[in-house]
Amino acid sequence: MQKRTTRSIDWLSLAGLTVSTAALVPFGLIAALGSPGARILAGGAVMFAIVAALFAFKLKRHADSSRALDSALPLLKAGALQNAIFNSANFSSIATDAQGVIQIFNVGAERMLGYSAADVVDRITPADISDPQEVIARARTLTAELDTPISPGFEALVFKASRGIEDIYELTYIRKDGSRFPAVVSVTALRDAAGTIIGYLLIGTDNTARKQAEDALVRAGALQMAIFNSANFSSIATDAQGVIQIFNVGAERMLGYAAADVVNKITPADISDPDEVIERAGSLSLEFDAAISPGFEALVFKASREIEDIYELTYIRKDGSRFPAIVSVTALRDVQDGIIGYLLIGTDNTARKQVEEEQELLDQSLRDQQFYTRSLIESNIDALMTTDPRGIISDVNHQMESLTGCTRDELIGAPFKNYFTDPKRAEAGIKRVLREGKVTNYELTVLARDGKETVVSYNATTFYDRGRNLKGVFAAARDVTDRKQFEHKLQENNIELESAKGAAEKANLAKSDFLSSMSHELRTPLNGVLGFAQLMESATPPPSPSQQRSIQQILKGGWYLLRLINEILDLAMIESGKVTVSAEPMCMAEVLLDCGVLIGPQAASRSVELRLPDFDQPCYIHADLTRVKQVMINLLSNAIKYNRPGGSVTVRCERHGDQRVRLYVKDTGIGLSEEQIAQLFQPFNRLGQEQSTEEGTGIGLVVTKQLVELMAGQIGVESALGVGTEFWVEFPASQRPQLAGIDDMPAVSRVKPGPGSAHVQRTVLYVEDNPANLALVEELIARRGDLKLLSAIDAHLGIVLARACQPDLILMDINLPGLSGHGALKILQKDPATAHIPIIALSANAVPRDIERGIEAGFFRYLTKPIQIVEFMDALDVALHFAEEQGLGENLEPAH
Repeated sequence: MQKRTTRSIDWLSLAGLTVSTAALVPFGLIAALGSPGARILAGGAVMFAIVAALFAFKLKRHADSSRALDSALPLLKAGALQNAIFNSANFSSIATDAQGVIQIFNVGAERMLGYSAADVVDRITPADISDPQEVIARARTLTAELDTPISPGFEALVFKASRGIEDIYELTYIRKDGSRFPAVVSVTALRDAAGTIIGYLLIGTDNTARKQAEDALVRAGALQMAIFNSANFSSIATDAQGVIQIFNVGAERMLGYAAADVVNKITPADISDPDEVIERAGSLSLEFDAAISPGFEALVFKASREIEDIYELTYIRKDGSRFPAIVSVTALRDVQDGIIGYLLIGTDNTARKQVEEEQELLDQSLRDQQFYTRSLIESNIDALMTTDPRGIISDVNHQMESLTGCTRDELIGAPFKNYFTDPKRAEAGIKRVLREGKVTNYELTVLARDGKETVVSYNATTFYDRGRNLKGVFAAARDVTDRKQFEHKLQENNIELESAKGAAEKANLAKSDFLSSMSHELRTPLNGVLGFAQLMESATPPPSPSQQRSIQQILKGGWYLLRLINEILDLAMIESGKVTVSAEPMCMAEVLLDCGVLIGPQAASRSVELRLPDFDQPCYIHADLTRVKQVMINLLSNAIKYNRPGGSVTVRCERHGDQRVRLYVKDTGIGLSEEQIAQLFQPFNRLGQEQSTEEGTGIGLVVTKQLVELMAGQIGVESALGVGTEFWVEFPASQRPQLAGIDDMPAVSRVKPGPGSAHVQRTVLYVEDNPANLALVEELIARRGDLKLLSAIDAHLGIVLARACQPDLILMDINLPGLSGHGALKILQKDPATAHIPIIALSANAVPRDIERGIEAGFFRYLTKPIQIVEFMDALDVALHFAEEQGLGENLEPAH
């Protein structure tokens, strides 16, 4: 590099170089930019130009004079200085020959452009390292400016300098690596002693920083204007006395004043909280040991002394409302540094205040939550702990300390696996959680410090921070030692349990069979007792009064015994879960009317008035019709039974919400105490009525409650001693069902004796092995002139008679010797000769599942014993009418 520098100086010297004074101008301009480097460059360029010119002149004129040589020594020293400046790394100095080929490429040019001197000297022109588009644009501009065609190459870069015109321009240089930077270039023509151009000197500076500074200044100016005129800041400028001179848009929006309301009228102190201004004046007076007035002076005191001042203050709007503001105060000064006013820039601090308050609440809530979380962790019965993803314990609770016999400080930071009898399995558990996200019931054996082993079941999951970054594993360990022992014991007793279960199931089946058998065995003799008693009661001629009383006692005792049997069976069936209900829409008016007909005689016999509701609008519920009637009759019967003579029973029906219907049964009896109400639904508890004259078992209400609940209903009671009792039952509400066609109506309501029915006789076949039951039905049929009876004592004989005689109707007992009633039904249904004959089951098997089974098997009706004469006769009429509609009239024969 030193060699090239020497060569360049020699070249300049030998050429008798003179530097145009135009070279001084760009350096002066650069110096005006203000940077130290620019000032040095400018000064150096001036000295370089002067000394170089003088040195060349002296060398030429006084080459042989020692006196001249002595006078040139200081100048030579100056030349050395210029040599250093010329080769400075802060400036690119490029010298070319007259054709533009680079001859000198200094250190600054190498640093700025990335080329070495060897890469460019005698090879390229400065146009080759300049932005080609800018060179073309410059050529066009100069062509138009000077009205001379100029080539878009090196000529465009030196054209003005070649004509002695000062030329400084901006240009983009392209580095060796292809990157670009803006440069300020000063061009000077290099001439010989005769004034002929022998080359050009291009001195360039990197203009990147200045460009950035200019852009920043432009942006800052725009930003300042935007801030000053922003609606988000209140910018208030005052004169030196504090009177408002400028009131920007933001101030108008925040404070509600128009600029005209305040400019030249008030000071900022007039829109500030006076108490806060007074307080500020007092604080500043103490701080600066000076008397400060509680007004505008207090707001600008620090700024007037060039102290940075930002404070919080409450502004008062035009409408009197207030808001917290943060105010920044700056003194405005003239060129002599005298204060000519103040600028107060304020921002509404309401949101920040709210955020601070909310943050304070949040911090407190977080502290409370942390305390709560820690309390929750410590109060947990399980041993809890967390680990990082490597399986290092990060936290534990007290239970974990107790389990391991180690303190919390000892556990935190230790590997999780170290505290188990099988470390590999423990480590595998952590890896499984990280892989799958969680594990459940993962069993490990904890090894405590004292050697105690405890089997635990771990449930673990991964946990994350708010950014969904995995933090580790959270695990809960439960001591399952007792459970493991219990499971072992349970396994040992498994055979005994299975045996006990089988015995229980067998006993339950035996109980069901016993109930069914008991029902049959009790109903069969009752059928004879009640049947013949009903015949005697309705005999012609009627019985004497004495006989009538005896018959009524028989009937009363028989029906009561039957009710007891039914209640016991119902309770047993409900408790065994074998009672089914068939829910359907039903009209409550019709249900209560039927119940009133059935219960009316009981009320009349006890002089109790029965009041049923009048329905303005139809009311429907969704439940089992038979069971609802059973419930209502039971409640009405109890209300009558435990009423006072001359009392009343009132029934109400109300909608209870949108989806429920509630029925109330209220009596005027003696009422119930709270103790009695508490025991009301206990089986066989008659609430102290055991010694009374009223009959009962104490299970009627129990059955009622269970039936109501089976139908998705509820039951309740309210009572007061000496006033009476009110029961209520609630069922799901329903919509009106679709109207049925005539063929779907209950057959009993449609049976009408046909023309000539009194003169024809139909045949009924009764298959029954019990003589008393057979005799009873014979007596009943004998009262019908339109019927004749055939009988068979077993199913086989019944099938023969059915095929031979083609009866209009068959009555079939179920428990027959040899072949059961169900077996006979199948045979008759399969035989085309008898398949059309309706068959009515007449059986003492009255358990609900027996009745359901019979209907499913295909019986036309299923009547249970004891026979109720009205029900029995109605069933006969329905079945015979059905047979008649099937076109079986050809079997009819004249009655005698």
